[in-house]
Amino acid sequence: MPIAITIVGAVDRTLEERLRAAGAKTTSISASDLQGLTQPSSAPPDVLVIDLRGQAQIPRMLSLVKRQHPDMGLAVVASTLDPVLMLEAMRSGVTECVTETAGGELEAAVMRLAAQRVAPVSGEVFAFVGAKGGVGTTTAAVNVATALSKFGPTLIIDLHLAGGDAALYLGVSSQFSVIDALENTHRLDVSYFRGLLTATKAGPDLLASADRSAALAVDSPRVRTLIDFASRHYRYTVLDIPRSDAAILDALEGAASLIIVANQELATVRGAGRLATALRQRYGADKIAVVLSRSDRHAEIGLEDLTRVVGTKVTASFPSDYRLAVKALNRGQPLVLEKGALATGFQDYARMLAGAGPAREPASEKSSGILGILTGRR
Repeated sequence: MPIAITIVGAVDRTLEERLRAAGAKTTSISASDLQGLTQPSSAPPDVLVIDLRGQAQIPRMLSLVKRQHPDMGLAVVASTLDPVLMLEAMRSGVTECVTETAGGELEAAVMRLAAQRVAPVSGEVFAFVGAKGGVGTTTAAVNVATALSKFGPTLIIDLHLAGGDAALYLGVSSQFSVIDALENTHRLDVSYFRGLLTATKAGPDLLASADRSAALAVDSPRVRTLIDFASRHYRYTVLDIPRSDAAILDALEGAASLIIVANQELATVRGAGRLATALRQRYGADKIAVVLSRSDRHAEIGLEDLTRVVGTKVTASFPSDYRLAVKALNRGQPLVLEKGALATGFQDYARMLAGAGPAREPASEKSSGILGILTGRR
């Protein structure tokens, strides 16, 4: 595929003809057209070439374009390499400066920039949603995110717009929130987005829940925009999702896996079945996963029961450890950083999600027959 190059402010067709002769696909725009490339939805070229021949200053929008598209290469062509102008160019993110009289240097500079540019590959998004309130969804999301941060940059987004608890589990307080991001999707860039996040000692960054209600209606397109932006800047993005928010549940196309958190309580299993059916119809069976929270091998409802009702195999089972969970929450430190079977369960599951190893098979438990109430077999 030819290198895509956009020439800004061309004074003639010389640069375009040279680059096309070198096999590049070129387009030309004016300096005022750079405004369009500052938008989150804009599609940048591989390399932006700024024609400064006869010009005395860098286009003022150039630094904003570079902030929005940090992987895009920037080159300048000038009549002479004036030190003041070149310094201004470097401050705007330009890494290659050549003169119009230097034979072959422009072509070589563009090739270097194209070779260095890594095509933006979206990271993986894992969405955790509880089959019922109180099943440990935030516990699972926070601890899996913490474990994933050992494999790459990780962000957890608390999509409970107000009153979410992820910040408590991570022992931080946040000045800004997910509502700030959703109300300002039109101005999302790396600098603004980073300013909304809270770094945690545990590892993942956090986009926290708010202490206020949203001023604007939070619709699915805004949620999609936020998730897509986050996935382009983090290797792993973990979403803690409220099960009752239709706008959020309808905006999860970008998720690699929709993970339903359930336990062995009858009402929860019924809720898991309904939720799994709805998500399967919307996103397909391949994206749906189920994990068992606070597993109890002596419970009347076993893994076979849960699998039958939900229609999806249980991929991980996290044992119950009430004392450790409360201790970790009170300390604001994810329990996955401690030792024990529960911590190991979260670590193993994170390893599986990261592709670093298989998850341990949950021990099969014999059906008690109580699930006939839900399946019609009793």
